[in-house]
Amino acid sequence: MSQTSTSPLGVDGSAPFELHYFPPDPDLADMVSSFYFARINMPRFDEYERADRPQFRFVTAADGEYVFADSHRSAVCKANIVGPTSGRVRAISNCPTQMFGFGMLPSGWAALMGDDAEKLTDRAMDAADLFGTWIEEVATALEKAASVEEKLIIGNNFAREVLKQNEPAPMWFIRTVDGWLTESPSPQVPELVEATGMSIRSVERMTKRYYGLSPRMLARKYRAVRAASALARGEGLDAAQLGDAFYDQSHLIREIKRFAGATPGQLGKPTSYTEATTKGRKQLAGKVSPLVSET
Repeated sequence: MSQTSTSPLGVDGSAPFELHYFPPDPDLADMVSSFYFARINMPRFDEYERADRPQFRFVTAADGEYVFADSHRSAVCKANIVGPTSGRVRAISNCPTQMFGFGMLPSGWAALMGDDAEKLTDRAMDAADLFGTWIEEVATALEKAASVEEKLIIGNNFAREVLKQNEPAPMWFIRTVDGWLTESPSPQVPELVEATGMSIRSVERMTKRYYGLSPRMLARKYRAVRAASALARGEGLDAAQLGDAFYDQSHLIREIKRFAGATPGQLGKPTSYTEATTKGRKQLAGKVSPLVSET
């Protein structure tokens, strides 16, 4: 089974923090961005997560909260569904814990929720509210798994089971939007409208439904997190073809801080969490969508 892992201080379970990324099974590639396993061996974890796609997360010790860009707070549960985010998210754990989860691409979100992504943008919910006590059995199986490989088997089978609840999303539209977001360092909304052949109103309705954001905000989000990821990996913006994506230095600072939770200067010396996230995703290049590996 192919995998990518990154751990700043080791992989033997004794490091204060470690994070591992894995591509999904091929039949889930249109719905799951990646799987991941994190181990937190510290009394308190308090970090900013960058704006991201929806997540399905299981944690072994649920004592913490998410603080979203609009200051809304959601308690961490044993099984969490986190909607798409429009800005940085403060993730807090008040005790050592382990987390296993996966990111959901737009078609995966539509299959799971069958509802507009915008309704859960910058929000999280207890997965038990959707699945009942069955979700506790899944959480227990993941916690008891003897290895990460076993967790991946459980995780892929779980995703395969739950990401078929509702009608599939229009893949032609999702592929068009994903291409628009990745082919230019600064995507322009009129280009997306032209590529879809739809009206601007229809495009806005569709991106809000499947991505949780308007086209303009979606472009800003991915431009900023691509730049933040490149800086955290030690790459220059010119090397990442992002040198002309921002009006000036103040625009760059403002956008990256809003969507990634740090300034460009701070990203030059990234935290263990930021370093693990950016390098881990980059190492998945060629196995997942560039929209995943570059952000």
